[in-house]
Amino acid sequence: MRVPMFLPALLTVALASSCDSSTPPALDEARLAGLPELATSVDTARLMATVNAVVAAHRSDTPMDCARLGVTPPSPSNPLCHLTREKARAYLRNQLAALGLTLTEHVSRDGDLDVVNVVAEKRGTRSPHEVVLVGAHYDALHAGADDNATGVAAVLELARVLSTRSFDRTVRFVGFDLEELGSVGSTRYVADLARDEHIVVALVLDSIGYRSTSPGSQRSVPPLSFPTTGDFILALANSPASQQLDELWQLHQRMDLTRMMTLGAPGNGNGPLTGDLLRSDHAPFWLDGTPALLLNDSTDLRSPHYHQRTDTPETLDPAFFSDVVRLSAVSLAYWAGGVR
Repeated sequence: MRVPMFLPALLTVALASSCDSSTPPALDEARLAGLPELATSVDTARLMATVNAVVAAHRSDTPMDCARLGVTPPSPSNPLCHLTREKARAYLRNQLAALGLTLTEHVSRDGDLDVVNVVAEKRGTRSPHEVVLVGAHYDALHAGADDNATGVAAVLELARVLSTRSFDRTVRFVGFDLEELGSVGSTRYVADLARDEHIVVALVLDSIGYRSTSPGSQRSVPPLSFPTTGDFILALANSPASQQLDELWQLHQRMDLTRMMTLGAPGNGNGPLTGDLLRSDHAPFWLDGTPALLLNDSTDLRSPHYHQRTDTPETLDPAFFSDVVRLSAVSLAYWAGGVR
């Protein structure tokens, strides 16, 4: 997840959303069958093993030339001089291919640089033209355990769990390239592919594994405030995804998996008071008017390891992380029409 530029905006929207007293529509009970079993299929040990594998891929990779990225002179203290992606992409691609999913690469050129999004999908049985998408960026600064090996591991675990079930709609799994440079891969994906498709909802997972139960561990900007303990997952949605945000909240209550705070951005989220909400790969979907949500642990408002060498697997909370993935699994299945 990229460095924030306008923190007060995030909290302004948080206060506005907490005052919404409207009653959301009830969940479709017909789509709930099989969701508890689906949640229990998420394997914590496998998730953490995948995080370790992605981190190892980054650590063994050669960083991109940061002078080429505009850092002159190159400096070891600049996180952009520690940006890696190639080996993590290869790992993601190989793991998705091993699941037997339909696998493609969406490649675009930026000068002499290939921007590569890895795409796999489980074809829907009744409405295959309707797509439920889950994605995470695979590039990282330093080892990137939380940001974003957790997102990559979640996408792979979701692909493993969901690929063994059938759904009315197509479920698509995407690894986005170069989020750390400004959501480059997801921007290209939306511009080249998403506009010609019926994406029912896109769920982006970025930094979902850091939790602190210590009082005062969650920062905010006065006079507005988050809860002061950083033990919740943050769910952001644009206006077109307001229904899915309501459904996510209700599934969260029904499944009782983890603590969550929801924030709804007005319109496409692109305004003078909401710019800080556009910090990850959900942003291109928002700006295109596509329903999209981001799950995030609030990164630098909570974690001292954000974009640091200390963002390592040992700092993660496996139980919190796996519960977020379980919530993601049941939500994606619900949006895809329920388990068939």
